Amino acid sequence: MDLEFNKREDQNKLKWSEINRIFTEIKKGGGEKRLQKLRDEGKMTARERIDYLLDKNSDSIEIGGFAGYEMYKEHGGCPSAGVVVVMGYVSGKQCLVVANDASVKAGAWFPITGKKNLRAQEIAMENRLPIIYLVDSAGVYLPMQDEIFPDKEHFGRIFRNNAKMSSMGIVQISAVMGSCVAGGAYLPIMSDEAMIVDKTGSIFLAGSYLVKAAIGESIDNETLGGATTHCSVSGVTDYKAKDDKDALDRIKNIMKSIGSYDKAGFDRVEPAMPKAKLEDIYGIMPVSRAEQYDTYEIIKCLVDNSEFEEYKEDYGKSIICCTARVDGWSVGIVANQRKLVKSGKGEMQFGGVIYSDSADKATRFIANCNQRKIPLIFLQDVTGFMVGSKSEHGGIIKDGAKMVNAVSNSVVPKFTIITGNSYGAGNYAMCGKAYDPRLIVAWPWADLAVMGGAQAAKVLAQIQEATLKKQGKTISEEEHNAILDEISKKYQKQTEATYAAARLWTDAIINPVDTRKWISMGIEAADHAPITEKFNLGVIQV
Repeated sequence: MDLEFNKREDQNKLKWSEINRIFTEIKKGGGEKRLQKLRDEGKMTARERIDYLLDKNSDSIEIGGFAGYEMYKEHGGCPSAGVVVVMGYVSGKQCLVVANDASVKAGAWFPITGKKNLRAQEIAMENRLPIIYLVDSAGVYLPMQDEIFPDKEHFGRIFRNNAKMSSMGIVQISAVMGSCVAGGAYLPIMSDEAMIVDKTGSIFLAGSYLVKAAIGESIDNETLGGATTHCSVSGVTDYKAKDDKDALDRIKNIMKSIGSYDKAGFDRVEPAMPKAKLEDIYGIMPVSRAEQYDTYEIIKCLVDNSEFEEYKEDYGKSIICCTARVDGWSVGIVANQRKLVKSGKGEMQFGGVIYSDSADKATRFIANCNQRKIPLIFLQDVTGFMVGSKSEHGGIIKDGAKMVNAVSNSVVPKFTIITGNSYGAGNYAMCGKAYDPRLIVAWPWADLAVMGGAQAAKVLAQIQEATLKKQGKTISEEEHNAILDEISKKYQKQTEATYAAARLWTDAIINPVDTRKWISMGIEAADHAPITEKFNLGVIQV
């Protein structure tokens, strides 16, 4: 290993360490005092419930752990969006677990909470995965009700999805382990099976205070909607559990009884580790997003035996297309080549830029993977499509549109790993969040933006200065630098991986070493959902 490799490794590991430190704080939810208060009430915390439920020594991945990060500061924050979502195994069956975190505003729903719950349901619906709800929520966060209540992507969509999943035959199990109030009361009852924990669980459309105000009836919450009421009188719930562990044990037993599923039939052989070290990724990746590196070296760190079969090796070199195995699964990889390459015409092509020939190659490769029923992996480190008169006259828009068309209409599962840059239309063509990847994750140093920070800051500074000049103001060099510096800092903050993950533009920020696990679990989940559509590019400009 050379000195430069070691420097990159050290700095990139420091970046992951910082991400890990932030996530450790996020996992404390509303703080140690509130977590202890839940325990004092005889409850387990949201993360303790999930840990107890999942099979010991089995793999799991957390979806949306950074959701809500540094958002809603005026409301006291909303760590992990007040809900924990994990894909894992219960009684040997792969599933999703959604647990309200009552330490965060009593589990109340912020706008990002709704978005995260809908993302969990989307994953369950796409992959036909069983979903388990561990309910402990005070309902909608009223100060922000206008941003969570009435729209298509808001709170009510949850119950619509409950109904849709039921009709699709997707198993839904709910355990009411705390408050379950108002509209939220419908979620467990629209599940296939629902249980409630005695003394701590409650379900009602309106609590005792609201009942008193509305109709003058005096009644305590336990009599109104506690476990005994709903298991013995109303018949709303199916089982009464004596405590959290009892409820979770019953869920484990239910999951044991679930039958097998029809498989999509993605090919898998005996897994093999890469010959290259996974940890080498830290030394291969440059610290600056503007620096170049050889993407082939990254692929060798990720695929079984570090072996792959390349498609059109000598054509469209700014995108690498190849088939390989990841944890035994057959995959097709579409990756941006980040080093300077020479095209078939002898012209130099910039790393991370999509050229016409590369877009053309990727389109055909995506079609081939659909034909062969091979899941697609996008390794995204892209600065955009090539610009300028030569590219425009050569039809870059047409070729780019073909690639976007292929990504949009692909029927095999897609998984996106943002390894570096994710800029502009390059994000779209390389299967950004808007193009329905089954899972999309970012490495710690990833940048997501319409364009690179330096270029964007200059454009925004020019606009601001032009406005000031129209007002008759003269801009000195010192003032110009101050404006540029202020804009650069703000823009850079908005491009960071944490900013994107907070808004669920990505599902997680992951340790690069865990990339194979995310891909493997994602394909295993996708294998629950047979492909029923045919790949069709529709109308394209040839």
